[in-house]
Amino acid sequence: MNVDIKGVHYDISDNTRRHVDKKLKRLSYAEGDIVDLLITITHDKNGYTVESTVNFKWGKSAHIKVDSFDLFQAIDNLFNKLDNKVSKEKEKIQEH
Repeated sequence: MNVDIKGVHYDISDNTRRHVDKKLKRLSYAEGDIVDLLITITHDKNGYTVESTVNFKWGKSAHIKVDSFDLFQAIDNLFNKLDNKVSKEKEKIQEH
């Protein structure tokens, strides 16, 4: 799984990278199914926007976006949504 974290108007700190790495462990069950996980953190006057694009090995991709005033809360919410999306996609593929 290729993971790319990028910041827009925000420099990715070591603390932020560690938090994302810690949350990535939740997706370890689907590591072989995910080709790319692209995370973009944008900081503006309204807080933080954390977006993620997941590319699956069977050609499907998903885009998830979360807004919050607290960066770590936004990352937590993003990974909650990612976990749900990845498990739904795995179930769809296993049914076929």
